[in-house]
Amino acid sequence: MKGGYAGRLLYVDLTEEKTEARELPTRLQEDYLGGSGLGTRLLYDMTGPETDPLGPENVLIFMTGPFTGTKVPTSGRHQILAKSPLTGIFGEGDAGGRWGAALKGAKWDGIVVTGAASRPLYLLVEGDAVRLVAADELWGRDTFETGRILVERHGTTCRVAAIGPAGERKTPLAAIVHDGADARVAGRCGLGAVMGSKKLKALAVIATEDVLPLDERGLRSHLRERLPLFVENAKGLHLLGTAGGVAGAEKLGDLPLKNWSRGGWDRAAAISGQEMAATILTGRFYCASCPIGCGRTVAIEEGPYRGVVGAGPEYETLGMLGASCLVSDLEAITYAADICNRCGMDTIETGNAVAMAMEWAEKGILSPAELEGLDLRWGNAGAMVELVRRISRGETFLGRLLGQGVAAAARSLGRGLEAAIHCKGLSFPAHDPRCFNSLALGYATSNRGACHLQGGTYMFEKTALLPELGYDRPQDRRGVAGKGRLNFDAQNVMALFDSLKLCKFLLYAGVTLTDIRRWLALVTGREISLEELMKTGERLFNLKRLYNVRCGISRDDDVLPDRIVSLPRRDEGTGENLPPLATMLEEYYACRGWDARGVPTRERLLSLGLADEAASLRP
Repeated sequence: MKGGYAGRLLYVDLTEEKTEARELPTRLQEDYLGGSGLGTRLLYDMTGPETDPLGPENVLIFMTGPFTGTKVPTSGRHQILAKSPLTGIFGEGDAGGRWGAALKGAKWDGIVVTGAASRPLYLLVEGDAVRLVAADELWGRDTFETGRILVERHGTTCRVAAIGPAGERKTPLAAIVHDGADARVAGRCGLGAVMGSKKLKALAVIATEDVLPLDERGLRSHLRERLPLFVENAKGLHLLGTAGGVAGAEKLGDLPLKNWSRGGWDRAAAISGQEMAATILTGRFYCASCPIGCGRTVAIEEGPYRGVVGAGPEYETLGMLGASCLVSDLEAITYAADICNRCGMDTIETGNAVAMAMEWAEKGILSPAELEGLDLRWGNAGAMVELVRRISRGETFLGRLLGQGVAAAARSLGRGLEAAIHCKGLSFPAHDPRCFNSLALGYATSNRGACHLQGGTYMFEKTALLPELGYDRPQDRRGVAGKGRLNFDAQNVMALFDSLKLCKFLLYAGVTLTDIRRWLALVTGREISLEELMKTGERLFNLKRLYNVRCGISRDDDVLPDRIVSLPRRDEGTGENLPPLATMLEEYYACRGWDARGVPTRERLLSLGLADEAASLRP
């Protein structure tokens, strides 16, 4: 197929066990691009504030972008969306690997899953041949086993997205895992629980043809010119993966420590990418169409954690299951991450939950009866692993409590709420907003809750540049003026990345908006101005905000935990800095064209082509 779009979506009604192909109108392609943007449009139209996230009325949307499956670098990605059972608002996750490229190669732009099955099923897609298959023998198996069985059954070109036991139990921190032991995970927002609520165990996809750009020769020529720069700039990610950033993050004051309550830590090097390379690393993993290869493969052959073979822990996992718990045993963290990958759980939410429990234990908030024999001292690797295991199985009081996610667990316990570090119900990823003022604003205003990727502003306070928007040198990470504009621009750009389907690491590699406009023209034939491109990104971000406004989100929710705005890290990298959120929020709302309540104004929505949404706003 050529041109970036297959031009059709696959609708799957699990209640009736029926499938249907529907045309993807050109207008939707132009206004919402694909991926996150198109998925948001469908989610907005099909669900609302009354939708039960774990009810059959919720939808689960798998969406590629126009670049997915092509040779555009880092385009081997797809988006998954639903109303989140973890937060109760807009939810989405993003994954790499090879599943998305296979779906596009099967001539589908996306899959929209509705209803709920009465029995376990998996979806098999091979081009036009689509069927729902009984999955009784897969139910209860982990994601690695499920992937292996389906590949053995349907061939080595079969790509599998699956849930594990956590998703089957509808655990709110459940994830969707792709590519078996390679474990490319859509981790955030509890999307695995939505899949489990529908009794959909897996989606097995087989590509039937190549995905080609409209101008194949032109794309090859452009990539010959630009790829060497991208590869050179991303050399660090290639050599050490995301784990290579652990030690540097600690020095900068970015690494989460002791549940966000501590500054420096002299054990960061023990869980770094350098340590991984010297001990358990066996190879690298490349997502489809990626020249970087930041994925790690590892093996542990001896000791209490022997038997792990597969994906190595990423920076986020090392930060949350490791540094935030003061655990410096790399093999223990890798083992705990393997449990999460197999059972289908978000390592970020899980790590935050374990660190919160350690703080509760230290402060006597949990009784001995509630701890049930666990010695949750900071740095106790064995206890961390055991608690992750209990969460994964839904065993014991504490395992079931923490499986709800950080915010819900603290509310259910009714004490120790100050230890729940989250925004809008989604716990923090492993970047400290006291280190980057812009990130504080980004966490507070991200549409899915605390997220470093929906804006990625910290990248522009490191090395990333976007000269077309005036960011031709790294920004001051402790500055205040201009952070509202930076978040406005960066969030709009990231909405484009998530909709076209590009990896955010391409920013570190030196990609420009000029490159992206060129790729869109070469792949789809669509010429677009910089102004129109940025307006599209703004449209997409605002539609997500409108979804949340319907769910009751307002300025009162654009906040940070007290700990982040009142407790300095006092380390070498961040010192006494505390992010002045209120000041930055004023500038941000002005850039966004939102009113004092945090609601987009009618005038701004009309300028973005969202007339129907503007008409439905309450005064």
